[in-house]
Amino acid sequence: MNILVLHGPNLNLLGLREPHIYGKETLDDINAALAAIARDHNVELRILQSNHEGALIDALHDARTWADGVLINPGAFTHYSYALRDALAATDKPTIEVHLSNVHKREEFRHTSVLAPVCTGQVLGLGWRSYTLGLTGLIQLLEQNKPHAE
Repeated sequence: MNILVLHGPNLNLLGLREPHIYGKETLDDINAALAAIARDHNVELRILQSNHEGALIDALHDARTWADGVLINPGAFTHYSYALRDALAATDKPTIEVHLSNVHKREEFRHTSVLAPVCTGQVLGLGWRSYTLGLTGLIQLLEQNKPHAE
């Protein structure tokens, strides 16, 4: 099983940027937690963080040929990137959108995800655990839906 993990803009600053909102864990800490879960489930992860919308879109286009699913924290692109939304739709893979904070308890503009309609599900507001729960849920969905040998 192969899963693409995408971290959007400013997530490279985790642990430094507004820790009262995003937590003290770094992106490396989160990636290590995801890698441990992947190892336990015999899953291959490809992880990319980019502050550039086009790089995330290119990764999604590439994932069409190798990935079974996508775990994405699109950061601020959540609220306005129709290009990223269209790339997710074109990828046509089960996708879990994750957010460290509860976006519904924050500024009004953060309440809407233009990506949600093309995602399988969302996990938010649980800090770094949003990622680990999102990955665990995605793995379970993929295992449930994989064809069984008779």
